[in-house]
Amino acid sequence: MSIQRLVAIMAQLRDPRGGCPWDREQTLETIVPYTIEEAYEVADSITRGDMGELCGELGDLLFQVVFYARIASERGQFDFDDVVRGICEKMVRRHPHVFADARVADAEEQSVAWEQLKAEERRKGAAEGRIGHLAGVAQALPALLRASKLQKRAAKVGFDWPDRAGVLAKVREELAELEAELNQAGAAQARVAEEMGDLLFSCVNLSRHLGFDAESLLRATNDKFEARFNVMEAILQEQGTPLAAADLAVMDAAWDEAKRKEGET
Repeated sequence: MSIQRLVAIMAQLRDPRGGCPWDREQTLETIVPYTIEEAYEVADSITRGDMGELCGELGDLLFQVVFYARIASERGQFDFDDVVRGICEKMVRRHPHVFADARVADAEEQSVAWEQLKAEERRKGAAEGRIGHLAGVAQALPALLRASKLQKRAAKVGFDWPDRAGVLAKVREELAELEAELNQAGAAQARVAEEMGDLLFSCVNLSRHLGFDAESLLRATNDKFEARFNVMEAILQEQGTPLAAADLAVMDAAWDEAKRKEGET
């Protein structure tokens, strides 16, 4: 089935006379939260290996693209064909080893070449006074992911620690500064919050230097915590102790038991 069928459905949903009242009143701004939600649902279905659900979630995400393009078309700014044309031109431009005469040896070399092409595009924009080196790192990204992207972008112009030792030292420094703030009588919440943010930013930097994606690491740890907490709760229920009635010592013992059971699986 052609994508034009979906484009036509979107046009009908937005029709001023016979369209859907909800779809008609949406704007670029109001559908942003739905787009972010759909992107996370795509990621979740991949994590769980549910291909049937992934197919549906990709359709939902594609619908968001068509929705944005329709609203922009109504404003006379661009349409879906412009979106497709733009991404096609970008992909061809950024893959000269496929569509032109450039050569790359492997995926790693291609990644380097890709970043060089992106950097050249940013340099051209900066020369025209349009963008700075950190421009284009979306504000709406999850904070850990955005921190990593900002750090990677800064590293490409040499603003980076030469090795992980410097990053580890920075993490220790930020932790010490946070502790110093907390130890002050009447510690200002704003200062504590700032130091906590600096510590988190440094931890993201350390993850990057170790070759890990901080967002993925924290997602995995969230899942581990949730699973272990559920086991702890089940253990307490088996003991006849409601979670709300258990004190910290009892919960700690059940938590340790949950960890032991985890190691046996």
